[in-house]
Amino acid sequence: MSKKKVKEMEEMAAQANMSQMGLIWHRFKKNKLAVIGLIALCVLILVCFTSPIYLNYEKVITQDLLNAYKSPSRDHILGTDMYGRDLLARMLYGGIYSLGSGLIVVAAALVLGVLFGSIAGYFGGKIDTIIMRFIDIFMAIPALLMTMTLVVVFGQSIYSLWLAMIITQFPGLARVVRASIMTIRDSEYVDAARIYGAPVGKILIKHILPNGIGPVVVSATMMLGSVILTIAGLGFLGIGIASPTPEWGTILSEVKDYIRYYPYLGIIPGVAIGISVLCINFVGDGIRDALDPRTKK
Repeated sequence: MSKKKVKEMEEMAAQANMSQMGLIWHRFKKNKLAVIGLIALCVLILVCFTSPIYLNYEKVITQDLLNAYKSPSRDHILGTDMYGRDLLARMLYGGIYSLGSGLIVVAAALVLGVLFGSIAGYFGGKIDTIIMRFIDIFMAIPALLMTMTLVVVFGQSIYSLWLAMIITQFPGLARVVRASIMTIRDSEYVDAARIYGAPVGKILIKHILPNGIGPVVVSATMMLGSVILTIAGLGFLGIGIASPTPEWGTILSEVKDYIRYYPYLGIIPGVAIGISVLCINFVGDGIRDALDPRTKK
């Protein structure tokens, strides 16, 4: 027997002894880009979210015109902007708003999507029709247009931006949850739970959602990158998080008139947005491959 065959048999035996989560992690680790993306994303989140510990917020918003347009140097690692504010400090705090807003929006949209999608998918009938027509109303309007409209209606603030983004994002997740549950709700183990007398909530939480959550997790992960891009885009257009709050899109909007003469002002926040979204997409691809039943070998 060849060494390759022996190695494959050993790997199959090891997988047979793993728990479900262990098996998913084992498959995920095989995707090198996903692992690199996860590590880079975790480092970025850690550095940004711990920045208030070692950086004073006053350094982020206080103007120092005598030090304006300083190129990257030892004193200012990423340079300063047109108001003399340290760009590194603004980028780190900006990560809190950009990444944090994305995580909050996706988490809230996931909760609403699971709630509405579970009810519609499990009960079906008139309840399904009412909920899905309600969802269709939101999905009939382009998400970016609706977000911009809601931000204007609610007033320009970070909370109105979160609310607008949640309203526009949860319908897509609700459809994914509904489709996933409809493929499982008539399974034998679900029928057995009904016969046993288990309440609907327990059936959904304990039996259906754990077995159908895979596509939902993948959709939510991929949505995170899209939400971060949308938040940055709205900030760049001037209808997102308002200046001087340091959000990456808002930083780009502030410096857009000076990029020709001081390219680093635009390159740095642009690279931060690009790397964040790229890492999230890598992680999403890895999760999708790890949850794909066709990879079970």
